[in-house]
Amino acid sequence: MSLRAFVEVQDVTKVFEDPKRGSVEALRGVSFSCFSGRIFGLLGPNGAGKTTLLRILATTLSPTTGSVSIDGVVVSTDPARARRSMGFLSGVAGLYERSTARELVSFFGELHGMDRSAITARVDELSRLLGMESFLDMPCGKLSDGQRQKVRLARVLVHDPPVLVLDEATATLDILVADEVMRFIEAERARGKCIIFSTHVMGEVERLCDDVAVIHKGRVLFLGTKDELAQGGRVADAFMQLVRGASDASSPGAAS
Repeated sequence: MSLRAFVEVQDVTKVFEDPKRGSVEALRGVSFSCFSGRIFGLLGPNGAGKTTLLRILATTLSPTTGSVSIDGVVVSTDPARARRSMGFLSGVAGLYERSTARELVSFFGELHGMDRSAITARVDELSRLLGMESFLDMPCGKLSDGQRQKVRLARVLVHDPPVLVLDEATATLDILVADEVMRFIEAERARGKCIIFSTHVMGEVERLCDDVAVIHKGRVLFLGTKDELAQGGRVADAFMQLVRGASDASSPGAAS
């Protein structure tokens, strides 16, 4: 079965103007494609440009040059339509503390134009899939970290988008809940979803990712399959070798 590119990033740069440093290039000619039925790992140390790139994918930030398309829609041309094809999970997204999990997920279904019967059915389905039955009608302010993360995940999945962008999906979760979330992500891949997965946990990359991009100082150092990166070894070792090599090459006194 042929794979379809649901996300295409083409030669994206992003320049910020800083009062002290002047022009700061956060992204430098970043290009890659993400396909249906595969998990694409977005890897890089802090400050690499991942957050900037994720914000561009989420349509909350525009690239300085280059283009991004989601399910065939150019983000800069029609961001609202692009968002309908995507679910974006941010590691810092808050919840309405007084709303119940059911109310919050249903509200996001309404934002996506779903009718009441479809929302009810989808909330019940996600509740079963994510194991939310015991707290579905509890206020979000009374939920544990793991329960809150499941609510965040449910609200980005309520409209069943073909593209999922997951930023630190298991951050702050205990090992049991993290495993539940990863098993759910694996099931979504099996359903043919295109998934972009940003994480600092190399064990999650080993388990989940099919393809990876390593970004450092705004540039793509590596783009290919997980196995091509690891070359028979560990992903963590290959990642560190790439990043350290790039840092050494760009440090003062390095050979030109």
